[in-house]
Amino acid sequence: MGVNGRETMNEERHACPAVVRRACSTRTDAEQAVAELAQGLNGPDLAGVVFFCSPSYDLDRLAQAMEDAFACPVMGCTSAGEIFSPLGYLKDSLVGVGFLSPHISMTPVFIPSLADFVRETDPAILSSSTLADSDRMFALMLVDGLSLLEERLASTVHRHLRGIPLIGGSAGDGLYFQRTLLYHQGRFHDKAASIVLFRTSLPFRTFRIQHLVPTDVKFVITESDPSSRTVFEINGLPAAQEYARIVGVPVEGLCPSIFAANPVVLQIGGQYYVRSILKANDNGSLTFYCAIDNGLVLTLAKGLNLVDNLSRSLAETAREVPDPQLVLGCDCVLRRLELEQTGRFEQARMVLAEYPFVGFSTYGEQFRAVHVNQTLTGVMLGGTDD
Repeated sequence: MGVNGRETMNEERHACPAVVRRACSTRTDAEQAVAELAQGLNGPDLAGVVFFCSPSYDLDRLAQAMEDAFACPVMGCTSAGEIFSPLGYLKDSLVGVGFLSPHISMTPVFIPSLADFVRETDPAILSSSTLADSDRMFALMLVDGLSLLEERLASTVHRHLRGIPLIGGSAGDGLYFQRTLLYHQGRFHDKAASIVLFRTSLPFRTFRIQHLVPTDVKFVITESDPSSRTVFEINGLPAAQEYARIVGVPVEGLCPSIFAANPVVLQIGGQYYVRSILKANDNGSLTFYCAIDNGLVLTLAKGLNLVDNLSRSLAETAREVPDPQLVLGCDCVLRRLELEQTGRFEQARMVLAEYPFVGFSTYGEQFRAVHVNQTLTGVMLGGTDD
């Protein structure tokens, strides 16, 4: 079954001409899902498409169908779950948004090899002419969520954007942690990234939402392998054992829901950024979603009410954006797991239903120059006064 956003965007919010169209499909057949998406998005004014899809699809067929369905620039990735208002948090679905001319233009850049890109001393991303009118631009980055290169990519891209706001998300694969893929011109690719520069006359605000606050409990990384984001020792003791002791669970009880409920944060420049744990390993080590290193002092964090924080934060952003037409969001999969664990999916769905939301559950998020976890990063796009 599919749901397109034409009615939601063009009637309920029709104080201005349409600037985007949203659509989704829960059909399990790849071609049928794309056909339903295209029915909701296509039109002569379509300037570009961003989509997020479940890895459960036949991705070769889905990629070819996307190539056949759209004549405009298209970027997308696999997810750890899809998000589409008013339906909320989905699985095994395809969601997308179409950006309409003349209100918005898209300039996509595909990076086929992250390893080669980050090795370059001064990689060319976007020309100076492309970056003209930077106060009317924002950028979206999608990246292989298993590449371990998100920090270096975000830092490099942010530097080249010269102050243009950057948001992004790391592709997922439904928590299998095997292959996370980026779409480009009729194919899905791993070890890759996509960046798209949006130029618009519409009002917009980028945002980062985090519902975690630091506690007084601190510990030190005493042995790690930064290249693999693996921590072997905390406070001089086996990492999994010491973390389990700190949070009050047996080592064998460590699992994604425990990591989501007991996150750790790192202070950078006066602000706290989450450094989420991916998994506990058989050798007693811990693997993180983000970069980690010896000597770092981490702080155990506690969560505020995620739903209340989400509602308040989106409302604050909406006060700065007249007549919101789109919220494009990259939401950490650990937030989804927390909602599942606490039974708050419906409450969160109702909050998102107040906004034209399209997004996905990620393996990490990017905001400006920083790769983060357990956050929601995104952009809220307003209407036009034309």
